[in-house]
Amino acid sequence: MEPHPLADSGNTGKDGRGDDVPAAFRAALDALAGVRARPEIVLEHIPAPQRLAPYAHAIGASVSEREGDEDVEIASARFIVLHDPAGHETWHGTTRCVGYLSAETDEELVDDTMFSEVAWSWLTDALAENGAQHTTVGGTVTRTASTRFGELAGPEHSVDVEMRASWTAGDTALDQHLQAWLQVLANAAGLPPPGVSLLGDGGERR
Repeated sequence: MEPHPLADSGNTGKDGRGDDVPAAFRAALDALAGVRARPEIVLEHIPAPQRLAPYAHAIGASVSEREGDEDVEIASARFIVLHDPAGHETWHGTTRCVGYLSAETDEELVDDTMFSEVAWSWLTDALAENGAQHTTVGGTVTRTASTRFGELAGPEHSVDVEMRASWTAGDTALDQHLQAWLQVLANAAGLPPPGVSLLGDGGERR
């Protein structure tokens, strides 16, 4: 399988038109358009938030695994770019990256007191490894255990991890920032290192 690319730059502002787009924001979108995700991750353009900044752009990502005759989504993420040419006091810059992800995870991890710290290190390490220049990073990691009863479909017990994060980009090379967030998604989904296949019945990841 070939890596999944983003076909185009998508919407460039609140109204979806390319008129009078700041050069820095256009350069950021051009960088994002060249990102190629690993084969297990599917990328798509999604509607961007309309009221958070003068210019915004959003990308969705998902990971699925085969169960019987159908693909079941096991993790999903969003990567949002907010741009304000005038700058933003709390951002300490003009471009803010916002990430959100949700993934199924191992039940044992819900009781692991260190898991949140480990999950957060996925982001800080990925930003550094991908050379993504950034400042003022912050966010949360949440673990949730659920038990289904009655006729509700799905596994009886499940554990999910959610991560919300944001940081200010130090340049327009947002491909490096998106690649870092996709690396976090791969870790949360339990994917092996790129190019490595896990052995097991039916190709299951766990």
